[in-house]
Amino acid sequence: MDQRDAILSRLLDLHPKKIDLSLGRIERLLEAIGRPDLRLPPTIHVAGTNGKGSTLAFLRAMLEAAGKRVHVYTSPHLLRFNERIRLAAPGGGRLVEDDALTRALAFCERANGAQPVTFFEITTAAAFHLFASAPADWLLLETGLGGRYDATNVIKSPKATVVTSISLDHPEFLGETVEKIAYEKAGIFKPGVPAIIGFQSVGAGRVLEREARRVGAPLIVAGEDFHIFEENGRLVFEDELGLLDLPAPRLPGRHQHQNAAGAIAALRAVAPEIPAEAIEAGLRKAEWPARLQRLSSGHVLDLAPPGAEVWIDGGHNEDGGRVLADAMAEFEEKNPRPLALICGAQTTKDVTALLRHFVGLARMVIAVPVEGEHKSWAPEEVAAAARAQGMEARAASSLEEALALVRATAFQETPRILVAGSLYLAASVLALNGSRIE
Repeated sequence: MDQRDAILSRLLDLHPKKIDLSLGRIERLLEAIGRPDLRLPPTIHVAGTNGKGSTLAFLRAMLEAAGKRVHVYTSPHLLRFNERIRLAAPGGGRLVEDDALTRALAFCERANGAQPVTFFEITTAAAFHLFASAPADWLLLETGLGGRYDATNVIKSPKATVVTSISLDHPEFLGETVEKIAYEKAGIFKPGVPAIIGFQSVGAGRVLEREARRVGAPLIVAGEDFHIFEENGRLVFEDELGLLDLPAPRLPGRHQHQNAAGAIAALRAVAPEIPAEAIEAGLRKAEWPARLQRLSSGHVLDLAPPGAEVWIDGGHNEDGGRVLADAMAEFEEKNPRPLALICGAQTTKDVTALLRHFVGLARMVIAVPVEGEHKSWAPEEVAAAARAQGMEARAASSLEEALALVRATAFQETPRILVAGSLYLAASVLALNGSRIE
């Protein structure tokens, strides 16, 4: 274990709970390390259930295409902690180097001492310290969980706030209805700061708009203040500034059109000088690992049937299942192949709700454990949930066994394989594949 990993391991023990939503502890720690939160670049703060990371990926690609220096903070990571902190650099941002990360973590650990603080709070403080110490034009900041009491919400005056699609997730922390969850996400809204509200259900949208008006945040609402539609394979964006005729996003799936629209609306609100050419380039270049990502090489393809498509996605809730199934149906329409769904999930997730969207679409379901997650559904339980909905399903003890089962199945055509249900499972696929995230 290197010094960085040793510090990260110690930080996990500073609070008895993994998640304890509050702002008091991080505010105390930020005071102890010199208030880096007051020395950050102009910030776009993003919350939501699904689409946060993709929206930040679009924002980053567009801003960097315009020559801007951009810091980015996201969570969780897939393969290594460094992925959470991307520092601005000439020619595009780079993941924080091990030495710089180790120094920042050690600095915050010394300043905190033995006082209780959650892992996310102290690592967020370390990220702010790094961001405040390096020049940048923008900071793109993703909430960890919720919004109102999320550690990132110590930022008092962002340039814009964005709330992406809201659905049921983490009910044990945020509430058991989309309206209650929307209320928590709306906690990032600030007086006088534009609030960009992405495409929402009626109930969530109503709560978000009410809370924005209550705090005095100017509203920019999807479907009212900005619109998107497809025309001849192009994405057309429209707002009060006019029309943009744009290429379809590089990130696959129609849901990414909505995420891209939210990113564009945010930039048009706070950085109207960003040229259309940069927005167009950003749509073509944006990348976001493990979100409907197709593997193009690596060990997993060696284990899969020859010529098979292999896709991975961290979608883990009902809405995530819906957009994934919609994407697979679109792929099926354009290039028919039998779909094999390899699925694993945490017990805190409603795996039945996720699976129901694949009824009539997935030719087979293979359930696997989520490695490293003690609260993972047993593969037999996931397989039983799939069978209860009329799907053919089997249980496997590992990803390797699941891929062997797909390979041994006599499909009439080369299959399309989707691995989904958990970001931790997606991370396991990337690790097995020998992939790197830079």
